[in-house]
Amino acid sequence: MIDPKDKNLPAIDVADPQASEHVKVSRRLFLGGSAALMGAAGAIGAGVGAGLLPATAQASSNSKHSVGPGELDEYYGFWSGGHSGEMRILGIPSMRELMRIPVFNVDSATGWGITNESREVLGENAPLNGDCHHPHMSMTDGRYDGKYLFINDKANSRVARIRCDIMKTDKIITVPNVQAIHGLRVQKAPFTKYVFANAEFRMPHPNNGLKMDDIASYYTMFNGIDAEKMEVSWQIIVDGNLDNTDADYTGKYAFSTCYNAEGAVDLEGTMRSERDHLVIFNIELIEAAVKAGDFTTLPGSDVPVLNGRKGSKLTRYVPVPKNPHGINTAPGGKYAIANGKLSPTVTVFQLDKFDDLFADKIKPRDTVVAEVELGLGPLHTAFDNRGNAYTTLFIDSQICKWNVDKAIQAYSGKPVDYILQKLDVHYQPGHNHTTMGETRDADGQYLVSLQKFSKDRFLQCGPLHPENDQLIDISGDTMKLIHDGPTYAEPHDCIMVHRSLVKTRKIYDRKDPSFASTVAMAKRDGVDLNSQNKVIRDGNKVRVYMMSVAPVFGLTEFKVKQGDEVTVVITNLDQIEDVTHGFCMVNHGVQMEISPQQTASVTFIADKVGVHWYYCNWFCHALHMEMRGRMLVEPK
Repeated sequence: MIDPKDKNLPAIDVADPQASEHVKVSRRLFLGGSAALMGAAGAIGAGVGAGLLPATAQASSNSKHSVGPGELDEYYGFWSGGHSGEMRILGIPSMRELMRIPVFNVDSATGWGITNESREVLGENAPLNGDCHHPHMSMTDGRYDGKYLFINDKANSRVARIRCDIMKTDKIITVPNVQAIHGLRVQKAPFTKYVFANAEFRMPHPNNGLKMDDIASYYTMFNGIDAEKMEVSWQIIVDGNLDNTDADYTGKYAFSTCYNAEGAVDLEGTMRSERDHLVIFNIELIEAAVKAGDFTTLPGSDVPVLNGRKGSKLTRYVPVPKNPHGINTAPGGKYAIANGKLSPTVTVFQLDKFDDLFADKIKPRDTVVAEVELGLGPLHTAFDNRGNAYTTLFIDSQICKWNVDKAIQAYSGKPVDYILQKLDVHYQPGHNHTTMGETRDADGQYLVSLQKFSKDRFLQCGPLHPENDQLIDISGDTMKLIHDGPTYAEPHDCIMVHRSLVKTRKIYDRKDPSFASTVAMAKRDGVDLNSQNKVIRDGNKVRVYMMSVAPVFGLTEFKVKQGDEVTVVITNLDQIEDVTHGFCMVNHGVQMEISPQQTASVTFIADKVGVHWYYCNWFCHALHMEMRGRMLVEPK
């Protein structure tokens, strides 16, 4: 277990934070699942000012949550950037934004989407937008190993991998045969062999325009992605659609919620049934079926596709109410919780019963040990290390703290009060996460609640409002709100990882694979990137190699002809932490980051005759302004 009081870690205790006064808004409560869904917009949009009431300040009176200048946070928070297409790194508990990692988006600061190295990861014709939802870290034996982060792109059916040593995206794949990769989790044990990814939307196969009206023939698939190769290993056809997913702590099972067992293509149809289902996937049986060749393929793809519909030996379907959303595995590995969304209930599964279920010794509902009411709109559940669960109630705008064992007792008929506390949050919470809460090392220190709306919380900045992240202290008997802050462009989900598990480089290794292709190009050109500045002319293609050491580029000028395709390759030879250089070619839409000991390259067309300055756009030195040079473009 990780000890937050480890004396080898830098201290984070500083002066007391100022207690802030929080307000809560009066809510209209809508009874019934469909009414809750339809009423949500009205509940949060009407008469906000009239409902404002002062609330007791929630901030803790001691200093343990404050992080002062020069002090380090105890946890890394990895936030999805939502429809910005990026991932963000926050410090916990300060909630300071430390860094942004571009993934599916263009980032002019670093040159992501502009440099040759990033375009190689993205793919030449990749869409440069994304909708990031679920970031998760690779694991070994149910514990974060600090190697990779994974995140999905719902907008373009992609999954990306981020290297934790340099916090850069190194692989992106498009999942074939599906649309809208939504729920994403990693295999937790014995190690992250697979990334599990749900395709949410059903569609005809092949999707060639011939079966668009044959809705009964639509289907979607559960996907197993090889975490090291970043290739799709297999796909499983399911009944209904897929929403969120999680996995157990043995490595044998993954499971996904379905909110559209009806197979409808309209809103009313998706709410017709009182129960949808949880699909349980047997990973060992799936691998055996692939090995035995018991699969097919679809046109345009060689990925094995297996049948996981009802009646398949690879899956089991457990009915749960109603339009379930999140599915979350408790740290002890004994239980998983499905959240009802359009039912005020959550469903508790006992995971060791899955073996008997697949052996046909019990029925699907026999795996359920509790189905208990918490409040309106339960979406996601997080956990501490004391047997308690924390569920977001979207319609109630609350976090509900409850005890899992007591809920099981109450479900069996014992008069036990399993709800321990409800805390107002602002407003309409979606995901929530506890520190280390998705691993065996859950430590019960903090919980973050990610709200979808903020309205009166912050200064008005026009019709578009930020969303709201709230950090809650859960280390004691009661939840205490300690931070309230805006955030942009739907940070859909997050994880919080103890800082001792994240080991990053201070400078690049010169043999880093992220610029291996550029190094190989230099080798073909006979250029030593560590000691040479050189211009290589190959017809109308020009490759300009230069070194940079603060505050100068190795070349202060080079000549090309109008219309030449110019590739500029820069190697930052500085060996000092935090001395990053940049390269910006004025009026050419070109700029990039080159961190210490990194090589980076960018390609553009020199289509304008004359003198064109380039300069270092990352501050690096007292003479940073003087770090510049000229591209001289001669007429054809």
